[in-house]
Amino acid sequence: MDSKRIDDVMAPIIRFGALHYGEAITQYAHAVQCAWLAQREGCGPALVAAALLHDVGQFIDDAGNAAEGKGVDALHEEIGAAFLRPYFGPEVTEPMRLHVAAKRYLCAVEPGYREGLSAASELSLQLQGGAMDADEVAAFERDPFFADAIRLRRFDDAAKQPDLAVPPLESYRALLEGLLRPA
Repeated sequence: MDSKRIDDVMAPIIRFGALHYGEAITQYAHAVQCAWLAQREGCGPALVAAALLHDVGQFIDDAGNAAEGKGVDALHEEIGAAFLRPYFGPEVTEPMRLHVAAKRYLCAVEPGYREGLSAASELSLQLQGGAMDADEVAAFERDPFFADAIRLRRFDDAAKQPDLAVPPLESYRALLEGLLRPA
């Protein structure tokens, strides 16, 4: 039963992973690179899973094409978190839901951060509201998943390397099964 549930979680990445959404690498490569970076940094299973799955909302209702193709923010982080809530607890879904807010936060508080964004991330940032204002910064810093969201954002930014060899999606099956909510 858990194997079928993990198949359901992985299905969008497998089905749509060859897409690029404005980056130099595929969405599949981005997902597994992000997870590998989290593992390499010694993150726990929940943050590794969040890193792996953080963009799954891009594949639902064509949200990934919204920025480039339609000039709108489709809220992929909210879509993805909602999709995964039946499977995982907030320790997985909240950092991924907050990874866009983390980008907006870092643009507001870290000099030079915005200049390091990829062109696709800069486009989506504009559609997502730009850098946070002081009130948004203060509220974000109070979120219990603030630190994990920032770490996930940094993995997201770094996981865009065309020639980085990392373990495949299937290698995360046991990790994901260990985090599943009871059916």
